[in-house]
Amino acid sequence: MTGASAGAPVRPPAALSRTGARVERQPLARFTTLGVGGEAEVWFVGTHEQLAEAMEQPYRVLGGGSNLVIADEGVPERVIRLSGPFAERDLEPDPALSAGDGVVTGWVGGGVPLPGLIRALQKLGLSNLEGTVGIPAQVGGAVWMNAGTRYGEMFDGLHTIEIATPAGVRQVTPDDLNWGYRNSGIPRNHVVTRVRLKLRRSTPEAVLERMEHADVARKGQPKMKTPGCAFKNPRTPEFPDGVSAGRLIDQAGLKGTRGGHAMISPDHANFIVNLGGATAADVHALLHLIRERVGVAMELEYELWPEQALSAPERA
Repeated sequence: MTGASAGAPVRPPAALSRTGARVERQPLARFTTLGVGGEAEVWFVGTHEQLAEAMEQPYRVLGGGSNLVIADEGVPERVIRLSGPFAERDLEPDPALSAGDGVVTGWVGGGVPLPGLIRALQKLGLSNLEGTVGIPAQVGGAVWMNAGTRYGEMFDGLHTIEIATPAGVRQVTPDDLNWGYRNSGIPRNHVVTRVRLKLRRSTPEAVLERMEHADVARKGQPKMKTPGCAFKNPRTPEFPDGVSAGRLIDQAGLKGTRGGHAMISPDHANFIVNLGGATAADVHALLHLIRERVGVAMELEYELWPEQALSAPERA
């Protein structure tokens, strides 16, 4: 017997838009680190013209798929994936902008995987972004949310940011944005297409040492499918500078709690993991449970597609 299996869904083949973008209906779970999410129309764009066309209708941008929980029903909007030239990098120092130990690179596409970029910078002995080691994101998404760890964040190493908006493409610097903790100040409907990095000359050995130091702090994090940290570290009257969300969830006795095929990680309580076959509904149930049991107002670090309020469930 050849061809599709009996009863298997038949998806239409990929099509090309008028500007040459590849358009295909696909399950979004394949693009996320959690591995859940229903189908949507996915646009693979590699030029500003293709991106502008994709932005003519309601859209969302999907990068590395971390920090994200997509509904089991998918989303009705177009989903944009940066590809082609938007997934390429030029790390050569720009002689017009680089001086002394300071290096400003050529353009790095928003679709470039962050882990590979960090490894490449280490080999070149270029410092400023090694504190983001281990974050499973693409550059555009990492910039959009100012991803980072306690050892550093994306805005430590940015010189110029190119942003596609519904009104066109513009270039800004970090000084133009009201950025902060896990926030770039870039509006939701704007797309980070490319950046120039602002780095410092060091040595491969020194950069590697700092990467390993930052990575040691991540050893307790789970290695299973996960979106990353579920909640931001809250500030309370007792802890005005912030307290670990994982610590609060652990103190509530929730480590290892299962909801369907999802689980609050026994390794780190601020991570929800996919045990295999988890659904978005499983994850939402655990997020609700955490909110109910911890007793401290906590802000989600996950992005939910589609957006929804996450309030604690009513008690029976």
